[in-house]
Amino acid sequence: MAAVQSKSVARKRRQRRVRKRLRGTTERPRLTVFRSNCHIYAQVVDDTLNRILASASSTGKNFQALGKSGGNIEGATLIGSMVAEQALAQGIQQVVFDRNGFLYHGRVAAVADAAREKGLKF
Repeated sequence: MAAVQSKSVARKRRQRRVRKRLRGTTERPRLTVFRSNCHIYAQVVDDTLNRILASASSTGKNFQALGKSGGNIEGATLIGSMVAEQALAQGIQQVVFDRNGFLYHGRVAAVADAAREKGLKF
């Protein structure tokens, strides 16, 4: 009989399963999203060089100046558009979306949709 898994253990299993096959390259870096209860973070990562090319978070000064919350869909939409603008400014057109084990729903989907609307392709 299988025991019920906690949410965090299930998320870590999904994260490992997806990350095995998902790699960001210089031509197509990885857009990764992390969410906590109060904040959301998005980064564009080149795994071959181990570098972060663009990042935006609800704890950053640019976001805090807007007076928005990172714990809702509206804040996640702003983070998605901010990270997309930074990536496009560096000439990055295509990315691989890494939901980091989170379900593609709510704030994670809002980040992805906002990045697509700004012009990132994935």
